[in-house]
Amino acid sequence: MSIDQPLLQPISLGSVKLKNRVIMAPMTRCRADNEHQSPEQKHVDYYTQRAGAGLIITEGSEVARGARGYYNVAGIFNDQQEAGWKRVVDSVHDEGGKIFLQLWHVGRMSLPDFHDGKKPWAPSAVNPNAEMRGPKGDKQQTVEPHAMTYEEIQMVVESFGDAAGRAYRAGFDGVEIHSSNGYLIHQFFNKNANLRDDKYGGSHENRARFFFEVLDAVKQHFPEGHIGCRFNPSLHGTFGIEATPDTIPFFEYLIKRLNPHKLAYIHLSEPFTDVSDVDFLVTDIAQHFRPMYDGNLMINNEFDRESGNAVIESGHADCVAYGKLFISNPDLVHRFELKAETADWNQETFYSTGREGYTDYPTLEEQKAN
Repeated sequence: MSIDQPLLQPISLGSVKLKNRVIMAPMTRCRADNEHQSPEQKHVDYYTQRAGAGLIITEGSEVARGARGYYNVAGIFNDQQEAGWKRVVDSVHDEGGKIFLQLWHVGRMSLPDFHDGKKPWAPSAVNPNAEMRGPKGDKQQTVEPHAMTYEEIQMVVESFGDAAGRAYRAGFDGVEIHSSNGYLIHQFFNKNANLRDDKYGGSHENRARFFFEVLDAVKQHFPEGHIGCRFNPSLHGTFGIEATPDTIPFFEYLIKRLNPHKLAYIHLSEPFTDVSDVDFLVTDIAQHFRPMYDGNLMINNEFDRESGNAVIESGHADCVAYGKLFISNPDLVHRFELKAETADWNQETFYSTGREGYTDYPTLEEQKAN
């Protein structure tokens, strides 16, 4: 067994002590197929199977009914959801794991079918021109969203705070604010999605204002050392986001401004698409942003054991978040310890509703036994 790998070393993320640096990334799995959209026993089993991770970050959990954009997502806006998540948290803790809830509002990346026929909310009335699945799994095109009023912005900020309060009562070790991947907070950041001429649009400070108001609302329930934030600086041509020459300067401003906040971590994604021909975007996110941020930097997107160890060894990141590998390898950390082969995933069951492709992936020992 190899325990000298950087990925296997303990670390403290703010006030949260982790046994290793292998993080389970947040992944939408669409398994809450019940009337309350609440976690069930299969969610308990799924996350508990993966409690060997240094930290589990849950699937994005909708902070309000109006935050919806995907079917069968386990939210955090009603009592049944809070109770369901508490069962998940208690079980993960019983196995010695740590778990953060990801707070999520999709903004314009939604469909009227999720909102009783009304338009989804966004910073401005700009259609992301994306294809999404409706409540019944049917593919539909997005629509021009409703541009939020000042009062509606305050309502959404409050919903993030309320959701954080529910997460705290459910016993989560912390929360991650989903400020990434073309969803609501990211829409405020982007000059093509945010055309506002009030205090939420225009300058870097104004486009960051909504995020910092959300952060302040979340801090009413969790200390800063129990809060993480996720960003995708070079997102381009997907999730409705078209980057601009101002994109990287904006994220540089944002991440430097977070230094005094002493968060548990910032969670950055390497580019989801090939941006090597876009001269104003960054192709190596961890390397670029590491010198600008004093706290813990988490990185993700298509890392394996070798590249994960290498990025920590280089000093460009402090921990690595794994997505698909954790779907098909519930015992991923154990496999890394042994430098064992990892199992492949079945993409066809990523968003189905049952246990197949969710809780039935075998551990290495179960594989060998068969």
